[in-house]
Amino acid sequence: MALQGVCGWQDPASARPRLPGPEEGWAVPPGWDPSSFLGTPGLDLAHGTTTLAFRFRHGVIAAADTRSSCGQYVACPASLKVIPVHRHLLGTTSGTSADCAAWFRVLQRELRLRALREGRLPSVAGAARLLAGMLHRYQGLDLCVATVLCGWDRSGPALFYVYSDGTLLPGTVFSVGSGSPYAYGVLDRGYRYDMEPHEAYALARQAVAHAARRDAYSGGSVDLYHVRESGWEHVSRQDACVLYRGLQETPGPAPPGPEPPPADEADPGEGPLSTPGKPGEDPGDLGEEGAPRAD
Repeated sequence: MALQGVCGWQDPASARPRLPGPEEGWAVPPGWDPSSFLGTPGLDLAHGTTTLAFRFRHGVIAAADTRSSCGQYVACPASLKVIPVHRHLLGTTSGTSADCAAWFRVLQRELRLRALREGRLPSVAGAARLLAGMLHRYQGLDLCVATVLCGWDRSGPALFYVYSDGTLLPGTVFSVGSGSPYAYGVLDRGYRYDMEPHEAYALARQAVAHAARRDAYSGGSVDLYHVRESGWEHVSRQDACVLYRGLQETPGPAPPGPEPPPADEADPGEGPLSTPGKPGEDPGDLGEEGAPRAD
């Protein structure tokens, strides 16, 4: 150890390149040393979105709003938050737009290479494990990626949640973003596995529209996708405000009509089986035709 100290030897695994320069060091671009760069104070921008996905009998439904926010400003009112990964696989994006776009490009490249090597479509679970493993190696570097991978592979419809710290969760219903508490309220009330496609479309639109109404960082339009066995399909893009107003136009109670006239009170002197006759006559004194009977 003494000889190593004299020679200034460093372990190659921990050695870092050093350039000769002044004692205070050279000026380097931001990001050269991630640990020190992330320690400097920066802009604390709020992230906000509403994305959801759920499995049902006819495949997987994915929906999201289209508003991209930058702090208190709307950066883009018509962004794309459901990204096609493969012809059988979609992913919702929540977090930092740049991180999500970069890592989805990496995932698309890796899945195409794997499909060429193996000669078959990669499974949804394999794609989720691949993305979670890549993100896990970069935990602590302030990445912000939260995605739900939706696809149909050899095992049927599948749904996985992946976070930037390497978290991987399979499930049936997921909602991610600042508007997810509002979306979960609608999904918990109306979700059924045996829904028909039109019922699933209406449920997804209603959940995102309600979240966009209540969450300040969600809005714009509602993108709706359906993943079937044959591949994914973009169903529609509709304005969230129009959808919400349409949901509120439900038929209310019928207006009250005019009150019916009060029923005539019966004469207390007349019995229920009284026969009409002249006043003062005994009904028993009448004949068959109502004429007085002779004594």
